[in-house]
Amino acid sequence: MSITKEYEWLAMKKVSEAVALTLREMVAHARPGMSTKVLDTYGGEIMRDLGARSAPHLTYRFPGHTCISVNHAFAHGIPSEKVILQEGDLVNIDVSAELDGFWSDNGSSFVLGEDVNGHQPLVDASKAILRKAIDAVKGGVQIADVGHVMETEAKKRGYRVIKDLTGHGIGRSLHEAPEAIANYRDRTNRARFKKNSVVAIETFIATESSYTKTLADGWTLVGSRGGFMAQHEHTLMVTQGAPEVFTIDNGIWS
Repeated sequence: MSITKEYEWLAMKKVSEAVALTLREMVAHARPGMSTKVLDTYGGEIMRDLGARSAPHLTYRFPGHTCISVNHAFAHGIPSEKVILQEGDLVNIDVSAELDGFWSDNGSSFVLGEDVNGHQPLVDASKAILRKAIDAVKGGVQIADVGHVMETEAKKRGYRVIKDLTGHGIGRSLHEAPEAIANYRDRTNRARFKKNSVVAIETFIATESSYTKTLADGWTLVGSRGGFMAQHEHTLMVTQGAPEVFTIDNGIWS
């Protein structure tokens, strides 16, 4: 969507604050020994108290309030009583929601407790790459150029990017134009960021794989060649200068 009226800006601020708070509180609440189902229920209660509704459930009938992916699961992990969090797990929580007809999206990967498995450098790289990517977003800039920034920065750090997962436009629905904000320079994409448009910029930084495959549950994505992946995501409004990051309170960079 493109923000043209003050009420649209205020509405995007409100829904973005809701998803940011939910994500921040879920990350803080996660503990070894807790199931991802319990953690998801906690997040769902926060969203409900804020008047927001789960975007993946509304849009796709996803079987959970949020997506929680652990270790080799890259994305779209289904919350489950059978998945018990352990010390040192690489955990990704993706929270998106609708509130009063407006939609926002954010996500964060983090190491649970002590980094006994050595995942923290991957997480730190993803956070830093998201910051560099967002700093490059301005009205008139080619979307593919921002993807080039992400892939270049990933390679500098010895990582890959996932090429079949992308950021996207958002605002009046969960996924809008531009539908593919890739983590690499997609030379077929000549589209440019438009001033006042709302987009979700997200990293997909991986150790071994460049593509994903879907597990038998029909939802969970893992690497086609295995390994691990970190994802971080903000919803923002494009300007002619620094973007306005609506989900800044989610704690990714704090």
